[in-house]
Amino acid sequence: MRNRTWRSTAVLAALAVPILLTSVATAAEASPSRLGITTVSNPRPDLVSGGQVLVRVTPPDPGSARQVRVTAGGHDVTSVFRAQADGSLLGLVTGLRDGGTDVTATAGHGGRASVRVVNHPITGPVFSGRQQQPFYCETTAYGLPPATMPLCSAPTQVTYQYKTTAGKFQPLADPASRPADLATATVGGHPVPYVVRVERGTIDRAVYEIAALTSDATAPSPYTASPGWNGKLVYTFGGGCNAGYHQGATTGGVVNDLFLAQGYAVASSSLNVLDNNCSPIISAEAAMMVKEHFAETYGPIAHTIGWGGSGGAIQQYDIAEAYPGIVDGIIPGVSFPDPMTTFGPVSDCELLNRYFAGNGASFTAAQKLAVGGWNSYDTCVSWELTFANRATATDSCNAAIPVAARWDPVTNPHGVRCNSNEQFVNQIGRDPKTGFVRSPLDNVGVQYGLDALRAGKITPAQFVDLNASVGGLDYTGKPVPQRSTADPKALDAVYRDDIYNSASLGLRSTPIIDQRTDLDFAGTGNDIHTSDWSYVLRQRLLTANGTAANQVIIENQPTAEQQAAASAYELDAMDRWLTAIDRDGSHRPAAAKVIANRPADLSDGCYVSATQRVQEKLTYPSSGQCGAAYPVAENTRTAAGEGTAMNTLKCRLEPVDFRSYPVRFTPAEQSALRSAFPSGVCDYDRPGVGERHPAGTWLDYGSR
Repeated sequence: MRNRTWRSTAVLAALAVPILLTSVATAAEASPSRLGITTVSNPRPDLVSGGQVLVRVTPPDPGSARQVRVTAGGHDVTSVFRAQADGSLLGLVTGLRDGGTDVTATAGHGGRASVRVVNHPITGPVFSGRQQQPFYCETTAYGLPPATMPLCSAPTQVTYQYKTTAGKFQPLADPASRPADLATATVGGHPVPYVVRVERGTIDRAVYEIAALTSDATAPSPYTASPGWNGKLVYTFGGGCNAGYHQGATTGGVVNDLFLAQGYAVASSSLNVLDNNCSPIISAEAAMMVKEHFAETYGPIAHTIGWGGSGGAIQQYDIAEAYPGIVDGIIPGVSFPDPMTTFGPVSDCELLNRYFAGNGASFTAAQKLAVGGWNSYDTCVSWELTFANRATATDSCNAAIPVAARWDPVTNPHGVRCNSNEQFVNQIGRDPKTGFVRSPLDNVGVQYGLDALRAGKITPAQFVDLNASVGGLDYTGKPVPQRSTADPKALDAVYRDDIYNSASLGLRSTPIIDQRTDLDFAGTGNDIHTSDWSYVLRQRLLTANGTAANQVIIENQPTAEQQAAASAYELDAMDRWLTAIDRDGSHRPAAAKVIANRPADLSDGCYVSATQRVQEKLTYPSSGQCGAAYPVAENTRTAAGEGTAMNTLKCRLEPVDFRSYPVRFTPAEQSALRSAFPSGVCDYDRPGVGERHPAGTWLDYGSR
């Protein structure tokens, strides 16, 4: 099967709940005796954009292909269809108006087939909901002409590069020329000139980039695959997490030798960088639209592989879960499961660091480490330095947002707020009292340092003072003495819409290779990317589906040699995995096909050198040879008693029971602990407040 079906969930939605998008195609895929018609560039015909769509018509039999006639909105478009090697007809239907258009194929006595295409503007939105204003343009960062707010549209630009025999990419004015130092790539076993066509333009208000090998200046065609393209796409996602309100000066990167040298095309968008936009929903929409444009330019895609680390991993996990089919297999690096789960430990670290600098100054380095749970307390320091400002009103505003436009409670109360929650306003809504997006952040009842107390690493007095003094964050992200309290409506929306990633929907049938570069210890750089997060997602898969056999975790050290070896192996393994799934003609469910077709050589494991990979099941807590080389620690929430899945955003409470502690508290300490937890402490044996099964996939947030 060359084109994977983009799955959808048909569920009736209650009032005030986002609409669940369902396929509106009226024609089934063709049987040997029936005429069939499908949209190819976006197999969701109700989500087409840009006024055009690539359509495949399958005649009832090879001899009837010449009898096929195709109309779009009553206008004959048969002339745009071309015969393909598999006997089907492929056509790029253009000139679609916004809204619905029936594309209909007839074939004499072979019958009639139709699909209703719903077109949306190329500037978006499609399903993410009302676009937030203002939106500051950054097209010039890509060499595109200046653009105008708020749509930030710019003309498409095509440039060329070539790879030199010295391994560097250089500009190339004439793609038909052959510089003396031009390198060669190998695609499908055949050598091709290493010349790269790079296309840049604007889609969904973002700047997109596409790169693929080319042989000359001839424009690519959706009807005939380029000899430098292997028919597959790698979609890259960039890291971070921030509020947005600007176009972004970077994408996930497309001129990548690992991909291009093997013939993969590469695509990305500035809204696929989570630091430009912390909403995986907006990212999903941008990726869908860019991928559609790519297919309309280059032709049908065999499969799409997601790639990227940190915030790029969040997008892959969350898009595969909530909007399955945009990426077919994912390779998330140094991963986190979703933004909402991560916010808890980030805010914890800000509060703990503040406490240890004040009332908790007597805590030793070992005691701080025990409270935090990490392999290195530098992780907590790094979280505050790099991400704590994302919870504030304006401290993380990008330089593209003028200072005069930013929120101020006195001078500009309606200004731009750079809290990372801002990008979820269409899902969560605003608190009318504050004007800020409702927050699911909560630490009421969380017993910081509980594991450290149980292990005898901190005293009862320290435990009491820590929890009495740690405090929380207010709606502007500033520390306050009171614990943080989640908005009930925010909790309901986050669970209902699967913004907290339950791993129960699209992920259960998605091939996953979790690329875990070990950054747990001090001195390894950006050590917020601790290994426990890979196992948080694994536990969610197990909890939701009873198996995590579709997720492989491979660990490696942060050396250039090991990272290169791991990346090359994982890309190859994912391609083989997806190819086997595509060829599986059985009637097994999709999730079963994924597990059954995992390559035999692909399993959990770790690199002990650039040339040696140990294959063994990875566990949490750590065990085995990989566990010794790559020990996995806790985080602030699991060290406070929460389970590995971290599926509780706001815990249910139970009274303080001093019999549950392995230590004795003095009467004064007991009184102080009760005062610190007047409503009780977390009971993680019960589901969290608002926790529920998500509504379904492909949610629509009222874009039209």
